[in-house]
Amino acid sequence: MPSLTLSKCQTVAGSANTLPIARGTSEAASKSTVKAQLAPQHLRYLVEWTIAPTVGRLSLNNLSATALGTPLDWPEAKKNADHVRQWGIEQLLAIWKRAKGKERDALRWGDEIEYLVVAFEEERRKVRLSLRQADILKALAEDEALSSNGDAIPVFHPEFGRFMLEATPGKPWGIGFKDLLDVEPNMKWRLVNVTNTTKEFKSLRIQRRIIAKDHMESNEYPITLTTFPRLGTRDDFITPYYPPSGERLRSQFLPDEIANPHIRFPTLAANIRSRRGRKVEINVPIFKDENTAVPFKDPTVDYEIHDWPEDDDVRNGAAKDNHIYMDAMAFGMGSCCLQITFQAKNITEGRRLYDQLSPLGPIMLALTAATPIYKGFLADTDVRWNQISRAVDDRTPEELGEVPLRHDRWRVPKSRYASNSTYISQDPRLRKEYMDSDLVVDEDLKQQLMDGGMDALLATHFAHLFIRDPIVIFAEDLKELDLNKTDHFENLQSTNWQHIRFKPPPHDKDTGWRVEFRPMEIQITDFENAAF
Repeated sequence: MPSLTLSKCQTVAGSANTLPIARGTSEAASKSTVKAQLAPQHLRYLVEWTIAPTVGRLSLNNLSATALGTPLDWPEAKKNADHVRQWGIEQLLAIWKRAKGKERDALRWGDEIEYLVVAFEEERRKVRLSLRQADILKALAEDEALSSNGDAIPVFHPEFGRFMLEATPGKPWGIGFKDLLDVEPNMKWRLVNVTNTTKEFKSLRIQRRIIAKDHMESNEYPITLTTFPRLGTRDDFITPYYPPSGERLRSQFLPDEIANPHIRFPTLAANIRSRRGRKVEINVPIFKDENTAVPFKDPTVDYEIHDWPEDDDVRNGAAKDNHIYMDAMAFGMGSCCLQITFQAKNITEGRRLYDQLSPLGPIMLALTAATPIYKGFLADTDVRWNQISRAVDDRTPEELGEVPLRHDRWRVPKSRYASNSTYISQDPRLRKEYMDSDLVVDEDLKQQLMDGGMDALLATHFAHLFIRDPIVIFAEDLKELDLNKTDHFENLQSTNWQHIRFKPPPHDKDTGWRVEFRPMEIQITDFENAAF
C-alpha cells in the first residue's frame, strides 16, 4: 500500500499560525477538584471488544478490577517477547482450526465514534479538556434507567486519553435501508433527553451524544474533533490541571495524568519509549503564511530542560526547523477517529472484504481529512495518520536503518501504526507484486502456521504482524498457555495498528470473521459521520 501522507488543502491561507484556536462560549467553569488517581500497579482491567451476532448486540465493555496482573517493564518484557510470540502463534492455530469453517448469517457491521470531552469556562471564554473520563463512565454504568433497556442503548468505552470516550451502537447494524437510516439518529445530538421514560427509550435507537452529555457536568460537552487544537500548549489546556512531565511519558508538554490510568496505557507508553531508546519524535510541517517566521522554530520547545535523560533528544535535533514538535504517545493516541467493523459470512468473504477495502483507505482518509491544527499552530498537513504512526513508533535505530544491524533481526520499513502491507484473499486476480516490495516476514513462524494447516498467503500476513515485539506483558500471563484464550495472540494483533485489521473470531463468542476499517477521521457533525 502507498503511504497515507497527504498534503494540506490550503483553505486557511493568510491566517496567523499562532491564532488562539481554543475558545468557548458556553456554561460556567467546572468546580470539581476531584483528581483521578492512577490505578494500583497490581490491578488489571479487562476490556472486551466483540460482536455477538446470536444475541444481536455488541458485548459490553467491562472496566473493573477482575484480575491481578503485574506489567513488566521493557527489559523484562524483552526477555519474554519470544515466549509470548510463540504462545500467540499456538493460540492463532487453535483459532484457525476451530473457526476456519465457521459460517454466519448476513453481513453485520458496527461503527465506533470517539469523542473529546471538553469543559467550557464562560467567564474567561476558554475551553479545556476534561480529565473526568472515569467519573463519566462510572455514572453511565450506574444509571439504572439505561441498564434496564438492554441493547437499545449505545455502549461507552474508555480510550487512551483520559479526556476521551468511545461509543458504539447497542447492537450491530444490518444492511437494510432501515438500519442505514437509523445510523444518524443513533448518533444525534439534540433529539431526546435521556431522562425520558423506559417506553420512550425503547422506541428509539438511543442517541449517543445526548446520553454522554447527560452524565457530564453542566459545562462539559462531548465533541467530535480529531484532535484538541491546543493540546500541548504552554497554558492550562486540561482540567483539573497537572504540570507537564512524569515518569511514563517524560514529555515536555503533557503530564502523565492525561493518559487513562489503566496500567496497560502508561506501560504501553513507557515501554515504547524504552524499546526505542528515546522519546517518540513527531514533527508536523508548519503551514507558512505571511506571518510565519522562516525558518520557523517551535517556540514551545524548551532546550534547557534536564528532567529526564531523554530531554537530550531536542538538543540532538529531534525538534526540526519549520515543524511543530511533539514528544509523547498521547499526541497520537489522543486523536479521535471513525471506525467501521464488518462481520463477514465466512473467512473467504472476510478475506475478500479485507482486500477490497484496502485501496479505499487512502481515499477515505483524504475525504475525511480534519486535522489542520497541532499545539495551536496551523499545520501544512490535514490528517492525523502520520502523527499517530510516529507516536507509537517503537523501532530501534537498527530497525530504522540509522545504524547497521547488530542486535535486531531486520530493518523494519514501517511503524506499528501504518498502512497494511499484505493482501490475503485467495483470488486468482491477486498478484504478488501487490504486496509491499519490502515486506518483512518471520519465516520460522510462517512455516509453523503452514505446518498447522494455514495457507501460505494468510500465514504470510500473520507472520508479518508477528515480527513486532509484544509491548505490554503481564507476569501472571506467562505461567500457563490456555488454547481456549486469545490473550497472547491479541497482545500482538491489537498493537499492529494497520489501516485494515483482519480479526479472527474470539474463542468464547458466537462471532464470525471480522474486518475493521480504520483510516477515517472523525467529523464535527453526526450527519457527516453517518454519511461516511
